Amino acid sequence: MKKTIITFFLSAGLFVSCTDLEVTPDSFVTEENYFITQDDAVASVTAVYASLSLDPGEQSLFGRNLYFLTDMGSDYAAAGVSATNPQVRAMSALTHDATTDRVQVAWRQIYAGINRANVSIDNIPKVSGNEVIKTRLINEAKFIRGLLYFQAVRLWGGVPIVLHEATSIELGGLKTNRATVEEVYTQIVKDLTDAEALPAVYTAADAGRATSGAAKAILAKVYLTRKDWPNAISKSREVINGGYGYALFEEFQDIFTKTKKNGKEHIFSVQFEPNQAGNGSSGSTFQATSFTGFTATEPADIISDVALFYDIYAAGDKRRDVSYAKQLLNPATGALYTFPKPIFKKYLDLTNLATPANVSINFPVIRYADILLSLAEAINEQSGPTAESYELINQIRRRAFGKAITTPDATVDLTGLNQATFRAAIQEERKKEFVQEGQRWFDLVRWGTLVTEVKKVTAKNSVSERNNLYPIPQSERNINPDGLPQNPGY
Repeated sequence: MKKTIITFFLSAGLFVSCTDLEVTPDSFVTEENYFITQDDAVASVTAVYASLSLDPGEQSLFGRNLYFLTDMGSDYAAAGVSATNPQVRAMSALTHDATTDRVQVAWRQIYAGINRANVSIDNIPKVSGNEVIKTRLINEAKFIRGLLYFQAVRLWGGVPIVLHEATSIELGGLKTNRATVEEVYTQIVKDLTDAEALPAVYTAADAGRATSGAAKAILAKVYLTRKDWPNAISKSREVINGGYGYALFEEFQDIFTKTKKNGKEHIFSVQFEPNQAGNGSSGSTFQATSFTGFTATEPADIISDVALFYDIYAAGDKRRDVSYAKQLLNPATGALYTFPKPIFKKYLDLTNLATPANVSINFPVIRYADILLSLAEAINEQSGPTAESYELINQIRRRAFGKAITTPDATVDLTGLNQATFRAAIQEERKKEFVQEGQRWFDLVRWGTLVTEVKKVTAKNSVSERNNLYPIPQSERNINPDGLPQNPGY
C-alpha cells in the first residue's frame, strides 16, 4: 500500500451523528494506520462532507468561493467600489482569465473533495464493521462525488474523471485528460443512482447527511440541465411523491432561520456551525458588508453591490425583505440601522449582529422549491403548461405573497399562459426565489440567456459567449497542456 498522506477531519468519539459533519482539522494520518475500524470509515466520510464547508486558510467552497463564479459571475452581484482585489473585480466584470485565483481555487477545492470521496470509496470496504453502515457510507461519498462533478461539468465542460485516490491531496502531480461532457454526466448519474439507496430519513442527531431524496433531487437537476425532460419529470415526481416529508415552509424566512436548519424544505444543505474553523462560516458567504461589529455607519459596498434586483419584486413579495434589507433592527440594543443602499440579508443571523460573519445558517444546495420549479419547467418544455405545472409555480408564488400555499388564490396565481410565457414566468420566479443560492449562473447558461441578461448590468457589459464556461486553470494546464485543452475564448 502506498504511503499517501491524507488530511482527515478527526474528533474524539466519532460515529454517525451530525456533529461529525461539523468538526475541525486535527491531524494527518497514513493509510498504514488508518481504515481499520468502522470509526475510521465514518471519519473519512466526515472529511468528504467537510470538503464542502471547510478549507483552512482559504474561503471554503460553499462557504464563499463558489459565490464568485455562480453569483458574482452572473447579474446577481457586482464588485462594490471598495472591492479593491483586482481578481475579484475581474470575476465581477467577467474579464477573468485562466490565471484568476478564484477559478483555480474552485477547481482545487472540487477535486480535493472528489479525492476525499475516492479515498473513502476505495478503502471503506476493507474495514471491519457493520456492512450496512459501510455501504451507506460509501454511497454518501458517491453522492458528494456526484454533486461535485455536477458542479465541475457545468463550470468547465468536460473535466478529468478521477475515480481513485490521487497520490497527493493537492493533486499537483495528477495528469489526467479531460473527459467529454457526456462521459462526465454518465459518471454523475452512476454515482447518484447508487446514492438513491441511501436512507430516506435519519434520526435528528444525523440530520444533514445525504439521503435518497437528495440523490433523486440532484438527479432531477442533472436531467433538467441535460434537457432530458421525461427523466427530469419522473425523478422530480419521485422526490415529491416519495414519502420523504418534503414541503415548503409556510414562511420564506424560515429557510434561513438557524433554529429550522435541516427542516422540511431543506433537501440537502451544507452544514455550518458558529466558531467553525477553516473559514467555514456561512455568515461570510454572501455578505454585502464586511462588518467589524454591527454599526450604522458601515458602508454597504465593502464586498459587492448585491442589490441589483432589489426593485424587481412586486409589492407584498416577502422574498425581497428576506433577501435584502435597507434597515435592520438590532434586537440586543433596540437600535435601528439604516443603510445607504440595500444590503444582502439571507444569511445574516439577526440574533448575532455583533459578529455577522460567524453564524450557523446552512447553505441550501437544493431545497423543495427548486424541485417544484424544476418539475414545472420540465413539464412546460415537454408539452406546454398543464394544470400540474400551474399548481407547482403557484405554490411558490402563494408562499411569496403570504397566502395559503395549497389554496388557489386569484390575486397571485398564474393562468392563461402559453409555453413561451410560462417559460418566462418560471425564469422570473427562479430569479426572485434563489438570490445568492448558487443557482443563477447555472440557470442562465442552461437557458442560453447569460449574455443577454448579464449585459443589462452596466458594470458587466464585457460578457460574451465565452462566459458560458470558465477557463481551465492555467496551473492545471501547465501540468498537462495536451490533455487539458483550454475552453474557447480564454
